[in-house]
Amino acid sequence: MKRFTVVDLFSGGGGFARGFREAGFKIALAIDNDEACGETYKLNFPEALVLVEDIRDIRGRDIIYLLGFQPDVVIGSPPCEPFTGANPHRESDPLNRLYKDPLGVLTLEFIRIVGEVKPKVFIMENVPPLADGPLRNAIRREFEYIGYGKVFFNVLKAENYGTPSRRVRLFISNTIIEPTPLDRYIIVEEALKDLPPPESSHVPNHELVPLSDRRLKKISRVRMGRAMYYYQGASKRLPNFIRLDPNDIAPTVLGSSRFIHPYEDRLLTVREQARLMGYPDDHIFAGGRDQQYNQVGESVPPPLSYAIADYILKTYLLG
Repeated sequence: MKRFTVVDLFSGGGGFARGFREAGFKIALAIDNDEACGETYKLNFPEALVLVEDIRDIRGRDIIYLLGFQPDVVIGSPPCEPFTGANPHRESDPLNRLYKDPLGVLTLEFIRIVGEVKPKVFIMENVPPLADGPLRNAIRREFEYIGYGKVFFNVLKAENYGTPSRRVRLFISNTIIEPTPLDRYIIVEEALKDLPPPESSHVPNHELVPLSDRRLKKISRVRMGRAMYYYQGASKRLPNFIRLDPNDIAPTVLGSSRFIHPYEDRLLTVREQARLMGYPDDHIFAGGRDQQYNQVGESVPPPLSYAIADYILKTYLLG
């Protein structure tokens, strides 16, 4: 069977690509401007060409020249900070989030590359507010301008596809994406149950987070399902340092969020948070500890990515 090829823009630590590879795709090329992400990507996708570059300096013809062929699929996750309600500083005018915010305009760079490469399928992941109000029409017009007259706004919940944490994400594509949900959820207890204690084995990214005695004392007082403190988002207060309920799905994993172990008075390791995103233990994260947490929390969960990739493959590419 032909291995359809994937180009991954704003590739991060490779969660989006991981599911595609497991579904049988060939990850051909990735682009991200973060050196730690580039190192992580190369560790986990040694067969891929990894460019640590500003996407604004890349042209579609450069990608095709480097690969020697036109890729079948382009995926990517432009920054969500301009659009998410968790950002207290986002632009009040939705269109300014896309056309004025320095990070928001990177969404247009994804669209530009798609127009220059012309893949069979493109999938752009972001937060659902990217499709709110006038933004939906603006995104549709931008894709129409580059030759994709049909654009679909697919909203999926990661927990429905085997991810042990809640995560609602928007996938903008030239195809409908409707994978069949699983018939069960994976809870925190199941996701973490077979990990050895931190630093007692060769499991990568499984080191304890050093904390002061004062902070450890505060953590010991946090009850199951409660947060140690809250921060103000654009529209509501958001929790951080949540003690996980072992019998429930974990809250949304964010790059800036930390979870408290359900039974122990400590923070989860990077590996444990990666487990809550559905990463297998052989997916290694490079860089400093905060960079590793960010790569985990800012990615597409591999189980959700796999469900999408498998659906795209069987419905559109092999059909």
